[in-house]
Amino acid sequence: MADNSAIEWTEATWNPVTGCDQVSPGCAHCYAKTFAERWRGIPGHPYEQGFALRLWPDRLAQPSKWRRPRRIFVNSMSDLFHERVPDEFIARVFDAMEGASQHVFQVLTKRQDRLVDLAPSLPWPSNVWMGVSIENRRFVHRADALREVPASVRFISAEPLLGPLEGLDLGEIDWLIAGGESGPGHRRVDESWILDLRDRCNADGVAFFFKQWGGHRPKSNGRELGGRTWDEYPASDRALVPA
Repeated sequence: MADNSAIEWTEATWNPVTGCDQVSPGCAHCYAKTFAERWRGIPGHPYEQGFALRLWPDRLAQPSKWRRPRRIFVNSMSDLFHERVPDEFIARVFDAMEGASQHVFQVLTKRQDRLVDLAPSLPWPSNVWMGVSIENRRFVHRADALREVPASVRFISAEPLLGPLEGLDLGEIDWLIAGGESGPGHRRVDESWILDLRDRCNADGVAFFFKQWGGHRPKSNGRELGGRTWDEYPASDRALVPA
């Protein structure tokens, strides 16, 4: 686990799975893959295998040992619903989250079909938030799949935002994170795309979080939108109380 995450909308990361495969345009400049591949072939390093998928069962107990409550981004270096992660292992991850009720766990996927298939067999305690990534209009249907999941908080990550999200239905969505891409070769986000999402969130009562404009580095162009930062969280966000 990594505490004090640089990701603005969370506080820590936990990776019981690492490694992934690209499934849509938002994956093209994946920060996780770039980081992991730096270490490929170095004996004993956690990313000795690069960005190849790997399960880490020894990490399942980590959240319960972290006593101070945190918001924890699950699998910042993978996708829990990757097709090669066994059903049984996903269930163990959910059991671990349910058992560490002092934390809020933020799970994010681009594999909405598998999420929907497995959702009925998984526990959905109130401390597990479920989200989908939507980078352009081609993938707004991921929100429709998310609505089928009985999570207490449903959220959308529109980052990296690669186009306007025309046709996105915000019904039954609690939170939306938007942001531009960062890193070498980053694709520039248009301000009108961000403003449209902010205004629609405001109109529909959806909490809006603007993460970054992006650029060569994540903080290259700051986080202000319309002269202020937007750091809203879902209305149902509960106070974190030590277990």
